[in-house]
Amino acid sequence: MDLPVDEWKSYLLEKWASLPKSVQVTISTAETLSDIFLHSSSLLQPEDEMFLKELSSSYSVEKDYDAPLFYREEGNRKFQEKEYTDAAVLYSKGVSHSRPNTEDISLCYANRSAALFHLGQYEACLKDIVKAGMHGYPERLRPKMMVRKTECLVNLGRLQEARQSISDLESSLTAKPSLVLSSYQTLQRNVQHLKIKIQEKETLPEPFPAALTNAFEDIALGEENKQISGASLSVSLCTHPLKGRHLVATKDILPGELLVKEDAFVSVLIPGEMPRPHHCLENKWDTRVTSGDLYCHRCLKHTLATVPCGSCSYAKYCSQECMQQAWDLYHSTECSLGGLLLTLGVFCHVALRMTLLARFEDVDRVVRMLCDKAGSTDTCLPESKNLVKAFDNTSQGGSEEKSKLGEPPIPGCNVNGKYGSNYNAVFSLLPHTEKHSPEHRFICAISVSALCRQLKAASVQAQTLKSPKLKAVTPGMCADLTVWGVAMLRHMLQLQCNAQAITSICHTGSKESIITNSRQIRLATGIFPVVSLLNHSCSPNTSVSFTGTVATIRAAQRIAKGQEILHCYGPHESRMGVAERQQRLSSQYFFDCRCGACHAETLRAAAAPRWEAFCCKTCRALLQGNDVLSCSDESCTNSVSRDQLVSHLQDLQQQVRMAQKLLRNGKPEQAIQQLLRCREAAESFLSAEHTMLGEIEDGLAQAHATLGNWLKSAAHIQKSLQVVETRHGPSSVEIGHELFKLAQVLFNGLAVPEALSAIWKAERILLVHCGPESEEVRELREMRSCLLDSSFVPVGPLV
Repeated sequence: MDLPVDEWKSYLLEKWASLPKSVQVTISTAETLSDIFLHSSSLLQPEDEMFLKELSSSYSVEKDYDAPLFYREEGNRKFQEKEYTDAAVLYSKGVSHSRPNTEDISLCYANRSAALFHLGQYEACLKDIVKAGMHGYPERLRPKMMVRKTECLVNLGRLQEARQSISDLESSLTAKPSLVLSSYQTLQRNVQHLKIKIQEKETLPEPFPAALTNAFEDIALGEENKQISGASLSVSLCTHPLKGRHLVATKDILPGELLVKEDAFVSVLIPGEMPRPHHCLENKWDTRVTSGDLYCHRCLKHTLATVPCGSCSYAKYCSQECMQQAWDLYHSTECSLGGLLLTLGVFCHVALRMTLLARFEDVDRVVRMLCDKAGSTDTCLPESKNLVKAFDNTSQGGSEEKSKLGEPPIPGCNVNGKYGSNYNAVFSLLPHTEKHSPEHRFICAISVSALCRQLKAASVQAQTLKSPKLKAVTPGMCADLTVWGVAMLRHMLQLQCNAQAITSICHTGSKESIITNSRQIRLATGIFPVVSLLNHSCSPNTSVSFTGTVATIRAAQRIAKGQEILHCYGPHESRMGVAERQQRLSSQYFFDCRCGACHAETLRAAAAPRWEAFCCKTCRALLQGNDVLSCSDESCTNSVSRDQLVSHLQDLQQQVRMAQKLLRNGKPEQAIQQLLRCREAAESFLSAEHTMLGEIEDGLAQAHATLGNWLKSAAHIQKSLQVVETRHGPSSVEIGHELFKLAQVLFNGLAVPEALSAIWKAERILLVHCGPESEEVRELREMRSCLLDSSFVPVGPLV
């Protein structure tokens, strides 16, 4: 996903192994990125490019004008099954492959409007109705679509427009009475029904102003931090011989305080599941729903009403504006390279887009400024010394004075000493070139070289054809190809340590259950120069959340003045043991973690955490040991093989999955019986705080909620909460999500005091981690408003 597809990596590793030893040594010992790039790219042969071209052609992103009918029929099938989200995505795929101003595209837009209507997305539905009309929607079908338009207007409270729409519909029926009698009568009944709905709406009181429902606005950053772009005044940028650049608190910071808010300099949407090669598809066209179908490829906004690129079938956007901005900034260059970029991986794509966004003259200027002034024409190693030297020599004014006083400016800062979210700061992020394996550097360099050659070819084609559609800023026109390639290679190596996974909270749950489960999904890979300044801790004092491409860093706990601001790079103490964390951090980020959590865990006895621990079947004390586990209670002599317990746990996990399947298939009573048997089995050999017991209690809660047994459901969530708290802590975002589920259940059970208490606890925690813009926070506030309203009626029965 991040790196090239396995076939290309394997091909290049074989090529590397076949190289003469002297060539391998030359590349392995090269001291500069330009040497690595030039030596490697000279080895790229036509047969290599041909193999890569064959791989890329497997991931076709071109429009296929035979596809719209297939996708429309598949969408119709999902629509009949009332799977409206899937139907909308399939209609969108049809739109992406359609020619403009054809019946194909108009029918896809019209059908998608119907799916959006059933999903309650009335504004999006209205836009699709307009698009269907613009692209020549058949006249014979327009009355049905006009009825849908009127229903949307009524539901949105736009009653004057709804009355006009009815008038237009009646005029159309009178002017062109070509419908068969049954269809005409159905339309007449629909019109009369809509007139009644309009009259009813007119008698209702005005809705509560939407602006007043947002009781709390996000905490503003306040006065601009003159040292760090997008940071609050509560933090400052410091350097340290061992820590490097890092952020420190300038005052005592409270939990939830906003510290950094930064838009990604670059982000690339992860396609989710890679598009399948043609030979792997049962049908000619792919019907899977992936992140690439659900999120805007520029701003990452969730949308079912995507606007497709006019030239390829892959890129999709939330609006015409986003599509045009993407085209102007980078997609005009990327569009024809879609299959190649999918083959070369997200990191290569991000590296290309970074240089595209910087504009090629800036890439040339920054690279040459940093390297020529450092005494070399290359991006050189050792990196830190050359970067500092480069910035020393290119700084002016006050920065020069600081250098004379022995205080060199911090890499990434401008001549005024400010660190911004710009290409200058991006370029200053260390690629750790010497720490990557020679094979990895070779794969990256060859991949970048192949991409550069394709960009050069596209540039020549654009100049030859002189087509406005193909006219794009490409390196062949604006910059030296070597400078371009070296910059991209540097960025590709930077990303292993500096890329940030942009995530979103995905809410799931069965159709019958009111409870929603929350899980974090990775949407995109981005580069955030300011966020990259934060060092890692396995027990961080901050929490990061994302709204589209914007990262927000908040204090997760009290941070004292002078304390370092710390972020978790992934390996967290609540998710894995110290040995695994340190191995992952060392292999990916090239450092040995010495954070407080690792130090404390190393000092403790090497016992499994309680959420993974086995217990004695006789006395319930925890078991300890390696291959053979003994009871920790000295008065108990029981012992058991670890393999035997692991086998029991695997069997139990299989039984729990069967219960979850029963629940998904609408059989909650059977799921409850299965889960109760699982719980009895789990309690005989797992600790009370074991993750599996929490999963069982969560399943029981969902099953009872499906049946409307709200208070029984709440009791099971309370038990699940104990497990989550043991593992993640009482103020963790995981506890916030679990309390949100408890609030939902108590709300529907009309347990007003208990529900208000759960809402308050959940909101307090989720505000710290996710901020007021979080969907869960908004729903919690809506529930509280309803509970405090005397006219509130519960959704389900009180049990």
